[in-house]
Amino acid sequence: MNLRRTRAVARKEFLHILRDPRSLVMALALPLLMILLFGYALTLDVDRIPTVVYNSDLSPESRELISRFQGSRYFSVLGATGSYAAIDKKVNGDECILGLVIPNDYAKDLLSGKNPQIQLLFDGSDSNTASIALGYANGIVQSFAASLRSRAQNRGGGGFAHAPVEARLRVWYNSQLKSKNYIVPGLIAIILMIIGALLTSLTLAREWEMGTMEQILSTALRPSEVALGKMSAYFVLGVIDMLLTIIVGVAIFHVPQRGSYLFLILTGCLFLIGALFWGILISALSRSQLFAYQVAMLTSFLPAFLLSGFVFAIENMPLPVQVATYLFPTRYFITILKGIFLRGVGVEVLYLEVGFLTVYAALVFLIAIRSLRQKVA
Repeated sequence: MNLRRTRAVARKEFLHILRDPRSLVMALALPLLMILLFGYALTLDVDRIPTVVYNSDLSPESRELISRFQGSRYFSVLGATGSYAAIDKKVNGDECILGLVIPNDYAKDLLSGKNPQIQLLFDGSDSNTASIALGYANGIVQSFAASLRSRAQNRGGGGFAHAPVEARLRVWYNSQLKSKNYIVPGLIAIILMIIGALLTSLTLAREWEMGTMEQILSTALRPSEVALGKMSAYFVLGVIDMLLTIIVGVAIFHVPQRGSYLFLILTGCLFLIGALFWGILISALSRSQLFAYQVAMLTSFLPAFLLSGFVFAIENMPLPVQVATYLFPTRYFITILKGIFLRGVGVEVLYLEVGFLTVYAALVFLIAIRSLRQKVA
């Protein structure tokens, strides 16, 4: 491989990028738009759940229970209703998700040691939100019932009732349980995969459509020189995009960055190289920009979004799908990003993921060169 010829290909590709300002602006502006849009719009936090109350008890205890819901950041009590029909109407009109029904003898049964009944009516059309809201509501109801019984026992001379087990919770790495703290690092991997594959997937296909590929093939350029030259030009753009997304994640979304910036940049560059060579491989196998674009989107966005653990937990997927996720580099890079940002760990913990990214980049590079060599032949 001749370094001079490789630089010549890279220079040619740089000039083409600079002469096409629309593509240049898209390559730089699209990552910012994506991380801002997804960062603000995509959230798994469930709070301010619209709630209506049907209180038939009208006791101080029932009003105190309602105040517990009003004081929780997870619920937003919209008001009171006087019937089940009113709750049904509000749920059907998407005005509320939870209907809290307190029966007549709630306080009497609770203070007498019986098992009082509280009815929680959820809109199950969004099963994820409903299940999370159910956990929040059960926690408030159980905590309030325990405190009332403790007070009743104290007034009755039974002494202070201690709970048999006291659970003390401590959440590591994301103490506020904000979904953006793990969504935004994952977005960096998704964006780099999409941008990297799209940028280079069109480069060789464009040469075929413009009729300049024959001129390239008539020169002394080797396939490795063509691949490395074209990749290096877009690698600079990819690094700029990576730095922009990291800055936005830390400065605007305030995602904690507890690890090494150097390790973050190095692993990001390694992942970017694999994504760029994947785009070159797609471009080498197709002579149409439209077809290359469609294949790049299909093989970059969908696996990165659905099969990387970015949004959907891999452990909950069917076993064959779990096995398939090991084939996609985004899964490993997202693990690296979360380890660096949230846990502050380095290569001593993430060496397997770094090794896979290295093997992936080398393997895709070799396959792309072989495909180019067949085109030359």
